[in-house]
Amino acid sequence: MLRVIQFIFLMVVVAVNPLGAQGVDVGNKSVFTGLISASQIESQALNQYKELLQKAKAQNALLADNHPLVIKLRKIASRIIPLSYSWNERAKNWDWQINMIQSKQINAFCMPGGKIVFYSAIIEQLKLTDDEIAMVMGHEIAHALREHARERMGKTATTQAMASVGGWVASLVLGVDQRLTQEVARAGGQLLTLKFSRGDETESDLVGLELAAKAGYDPRASVSLWHKMDRAHQSKSLEWLSTHPSHDTRIKELEKNIPKVLAFYENTKNIQK
Repeated sequence: MLRVIQFIFLMVVVAVNPLGAQGVDVGNKSVFTGLISASQIESQALNQYKELLQKAKAQNALLADNHPLVIKLRKIASRIIPLSYSWNERAKNWDWQINMIQSKQINAFCMPGGKIVFYSAIIEQLKLTDDEIAMVMGHEIAHALREHARERMGKTATTQAMASVGGWVASLVLGVDQRLTQEVARAGGQLLTLKFSRGDETESDLVGLELAAKAGYDPRASVSLWHKMDRAHQSKSLEWLSTHPSHDTRIKELEKNIPKVLAFYENTKNIQK
């Protein structure tokens, strides 16, 4: 019954558009997204996710369901996930899973189909608050909602298919669909390490900012999060940040968009009181 009440509460928050809350604008999804089968990528992601968890469990690195950090992570996710459906209607039918792996890596991701993993160091080493965790969570979920993995594969597959047959006319005649399918099969093994463009990262920052704000997490924490990331990055190279925009660039972009979602956060906090 409590979960039902929480869900209804979140749906009310989504329906209400507080005065002054514009929301972020990231445009439409790339046309390349439609070139690749969503179900195929999500199936591959599920297989890789299971393999990752099995490996972590074998190494005693998969944190138990009753671990305080896992409980915290899933609580935050439970507030954000219902708000994601307006960004991608497929998300309603995803089998969302949230797990944490004990690791010194500062990393987190959400694979296609809603398969989320946080590495413990991103919370423990950076000493993230719940608001800051929500910013990371929203960012990673946004990658899945905007189907950036599907987009990257679509672009890569199209480029390779067209190059192999000497032009776009020939590619249409000889059949791009088969080549795209072959490319997805080859790229499937890279879902865990797939690199997104800086544009994808910026888009995920903004979508994640709105998701977290609507869920009742302070969007201003996005700035403190990236200051912490900056300090950590100065001490050692962070793989998670290799393709991300510079810290100054993303902080400026976030600061510009925080006023657009601040009313969502304040409205949710008022409802919660």
